[in-house]
Amino acid sequence: MLTDRAKEIINQTDGKMQEALAFLEEDLKTYRVGKANPAIFNGVTIDYYGTPTPLHQVASISAPDVKTLALQPWEKNLINKIEKAIMDANLGLTPQNNGEIIRCTVPALTEERRKDLIKKAKGAGENAKVVVRNARRDGIELLKKAQKNEGMSEDTEKEAETEVQKITDRNVKKVDDIVAAKEKEIMTV
Repeated sequence: MLTDRAKEIINQTDGKMQEALAFLEEDLKTYRVGKANPAIFNGVTIDYYGTPTPLHQVASISAPDVKTLALQPWEKNLINKIEKAIMDANLGLTPQNNGEIIRCTVPALTEERRKDLIKKAKGAGENAKVVVRNARRDGIELLKKAQKNEGMSEDTEKEAETEVQKITDRNVKKVDDIVAAKEKEIMTV
């Protein structure tokens, strides 16, 4: 029977693992995979009156079709700054403007670029697994300390360790599933 302290440690450990999964999913959204996705601009910032500001805070970003991204700045004087920020971000997009809207056509991916993206996605997946395993290690250390210093029974500690391992295995599998789904999306022409 798990004590409240053991459950608290398990939940804390699972929370850290969930954060790693959420970070991985957000990171993979920024990969340009041949179809227009406004999330590609998540890391782009512009100089807005002396303050580095995320692009989505100074312009409306949409995907009118699968190959085009449209950015409508809220202030016309920002068009040149936004174009420069997109070019500087090295996203492989060439912005074009008509004085009101900036359009970026998303080019088709080459086979080489697809392989690079898959390698990058697998690397991000490995990093997420490291975070999950570190959370597991930290959780087990907390359980051992609780058994030693807080009077948690050895049986409770072992049961909680088993539960932490199950959560770890489940989250490592989720990481693999997320990366595999992204890999499939990258390879879909």
